[in-house]
Amino acid sequence: EVWGGGGGGGGVVWAKIKSPARASEKVVRCYSYDVSRLLDICRQTIAFDTVDDLVQCLRAIVDDGDVRVVRIKNRLDMGYDSGESAGYRDVAINLWVCNSTTGRFGLDTHVCEVQLMLTQFASVKAEDGHKR
Repeated sequence: EVWGGGGGGGGVVWAKIKSPARASEKVVRCYSYDVSRLLDICRQTIAFDTVDDLVQCLRAIVDDGDVRVVRIKNRLDMGYDSGESAGYRDVAINLWVCNSTTGRFGLDTHVCEVQLMLTQFASVKAEDGHKR
């Protein structure tokens, strides 16, 4: 489901927490049983109508003093081989929010993922699912 904030087609694409079965599969298949590499159990997607809007959001996240960026995976880069992801493209940011509220709840080192993508990809992802 896409929740738009403005007049365009972009907005938040609400996601569920990754299922235990899928998390286990990814740890085994992709990370050679190294659980510490699984960084997208908690994730959300924000869809944008334009690349400029996506870049503006990326800058806002990176510049936020409460955010610690762990990794940015840029699947929109022209050098990225989209064959590795069945044509799927986004900018995935693994981060944690570090402030008094997250510290109080013990979440100040909890890594989550924010996926920034264009609306066209978000609609395909919603219809067909993200190919593994």
